Amino acid sequence: MLGNPRGRELAFMRPERRARLELMASAAPAPSEEPTLAGPAIAELGPGQRFRGDYACLRKDRLTARNGSPYLSLELRDRTGTLPARAFREVDRLAARFERGDAVRVSGKVERFRGALVAELDDVRAVAEEEVDPADFLPAAYRDGQELEGFLEHLIREVHDPGLREVVEAVLVNGPYAEGFRRAPCTRSGHHAYLGGLIEHTVAVGTLVTEVCQLHPRLNSDLLMAAALVHDVGKVREFTYGAEFGLTEEGRLLGHVAIGAEIVGAAASAPAPERRAALLHCVLSHHGDNARQGQGRGGFGSPEALALHRLNSLDAGVKGALEGAGQPT
Repeated sequence: MLGNPRGRELAFMRPERRARLELMASAAPAPSEEPTLAGPAIAELGPGQRFRGDYACLRKDRLTARNGSPYLSLELRDRTGTLPARAFREVDRLAARFERGDAVRVSGKVERFRGALVAELDDVRAVAEEEVDPADFLPAAYRDGQELEGFLEHLIREVHDPGLREVVEAVLVNGPYAEGFRRAPCTRSGHHAYLGGLIEHTVAVGTLVTEVCQLHPRLNSDLLMAAALVHDVGKVREFTYGAEFGLTEEGRLLGHVAIGAEIVGAAASAPAPERRAALLHCVLSHHGDNARQGQGRGGFGSPEALALHRLNSLDAGVKGALEGAGQPT
């Protein structure tokens, strides 16, 4: 299903949404006219080339050369790749002007050192947040955003219970977190650790729901699909965006499961109380941490909660294995 051509996912969309996206596509610049970053892309740099541009600083070390002189060793990143860099002059003055994790404006020359490209920097300083777009530095989803949007809208329509559908639309379509949901990563360094990773993971889990409900028709498909679509929405308030993904204070202290339950609970005024409780249980237990022991079903309060836990782990685990990332989160 996920590999279907573009026409099918556009067909999934509401007519007004499809028309808007088609209008945007017709007005968008051709790929060759796409706006460039402030400076050359790392993938375009070659030996002997002088350059000036804005990049993310992933690493900053003050080291000592063989002759006893200090130097700075950095790692720069943009959307196209990473590049090691060094600064040998005015080391302490330059070091005081930025920190690891900053967006930095650098100038220098690319050289080849021991078979690899290295930037020899003349200048480096931090760039104010308002001067840069984090999307210039942060990795982004491989999947097309319109494709993912089309599949998401199709999956939302698979929630036929009016109360549950209202909750899902209030969270993912009409509410204040809809835009952030489409932008957020799923993790900082594990599976789907890129802009758009959250919607990509959600679409994958929702697609697995359609399959498992065909195999097990006694499952409440409306409840399971609604829970799958909103289970990770707390991640819209878990991360910060800069030269790299960070954690908000709320994300550090509470985590996305608790934040997500708050968001879903606030939106869930339409379902009956027992259906609202069932939905929140699925959200709270999708990692298994809040499944209650002694209830059967592995400690889960419903077969839908158990199914969501397994399907979430399946997609996260497989994606993590394919990307060489860490355990599901």
